[in-house]
Amino acid sequence: MEPRRVAIRRIAVYAAVTVVVVGTLALTGNIPSSSKARDFVDDLGALGPVLYVPLFVVVNFVIAWPILAGAAGLLFGTAAGTPLALLGVTAAALAQMAVARRLAGDHRGRLLPRRTRRVENFLTENGAVAVMESRIVPVLPYGLVNYSAGLTHLPYSAMAVGTLIGAAPKVFVYTALGGSLDDLTSPEALVALVLWVLLGLAGAAFLWRQTGGNPLRHGGPGTPPEPSARPQR
Repeated sequence: MEPRRVAIRRIAVYAAVTVVVVGTLALTGNIPSSSKARDFVDDLGALGPVLYVPLFVVVNFVIAWPILAGAAGLLFGTAAGTPLALLGVTAAALAQMAVARRLAGDHRGRLLPRRTRRVENFLTENGAVAVMESRIVPVLPYGLVNYSAGLTHLPYSAMAVGTLIGAAPKVFVYTALGGSLDDLTSPEALVALVLWVLLGLAGAAFLWRQTGGNPLRHGGPGTPPEPSARPQR
């Protein structure tokens, strides 16, 4: 087995390259808007719906998924765009999880600090439910969850099911808003905005109730019991 520091070095290099690429795109103004992403896929013609999900997976490594979901709304409308965007979000989550798992190698499950390993326990013990909850909580970026899951023993099936269920409401919101950019006062846009606010409030309330604002706090859900102290002999 290769040394642990080799896996850590790979992850650090990957993270640094990603930050540089995203930062360069942001500073140069080359991160596309939903309309620009729409125009790109629209140029593909009949292949657009077929290639949308694979393109979503690749581009999501450097562009936030809400932009791509909004492009689906602009391209295909809310009814057809929502399932396509949801498939894209799920496939991208699995791809990012696979990258992190590949970088970790044989050391997955042993790279996180001891206190942070409580997150792994929560993920592996609760599976799809834990992923679904992570998609609901508003303060947890999807990418962070995806990559972190790759460093644990969470099954891919749990990531897929949890993302499909937990991400569906937010995907609908961004897809509906993307499809209504030219008229944010339309009933569809207003429903999406209301749902967006409700999801944020519900996620914040859920986070506060379940973890007290800190998923790593002592006694939080999925936290393993502290080992009992044994008297010295």
